[in-house]
Amino acid sequence: MNQSEQINILLTEIKRLKAIAEVGLLYCKNEYDIERYHEVHASSLRMLNQISGHDIDTLKVNLPMSTDYPTVKVDVRCLILNDEKKVLLVKESVDGKWSLPGGWADIGQSPKEVAIKEAKEETGLDVEVRTLLAVFDKKMHPHPPEAFYVYKLMFHCHAISLHLSKGFDVLDAEYFDISALPELSENRILKSQIEIGYQKIIAGNRETYFD
Repeated sequence: MNQSEQINILLTEIKRLKAIAEVGLLYCKNEYDIERYHEVHASSLRMLNQISGHDIDTLKVNLPMSTDYPTVKVDVRCLILNDEKKVLLVKESVDGKWSLPGGWADIGQSPKEVAIKEAKEETGLDVEVRTLLAVFDKKMHPHPPEAFYVYKLMFHCHAISLHLSKGFDVLDAEYFDISALPELSENRILKSQIEIGYQKIIAGNRETYFD
């Protein structure tokens, strides 16, 4: 096991610890236990500080105390192929690397609606959503460490318009051969995940991959 894998395992345990403390603070009535849950929560933030390098005040702002039962964040991604079976990627403005079009799921929109919206905003394309290709648990894949616990939904989307144009929040949008993918924004998507979805499309396999 390499250092990155060890860090991801430790980070998963810290996130579990933080969530347990927050659930305890939401539902516990015993003053003694409430004090202990506050201590556990503070300890989880100190450990996140050590792993991430972010100061505790920043962590408190970006990872506020839950006011309801803490749940997983959901990321929606669109796998779009052209007639030549090339993969559509967008260049992220945050790190200058490439990813499948997509983003966080929005409250009030179904996953399908999020996929359609994200594809339009980032690539200019109108798409129809055909299949849920995969549900990835990020902890099961070698993504860089992240404070949030994330499920990733990958949909096969088919472009029903032709004019490709990058959105305001990405640097570029372009099709790539599956064997020549550019440097990927690995916090968002991994080559191995794109390959799983790609092979399912090519094989006509409509069974959803899940971790």
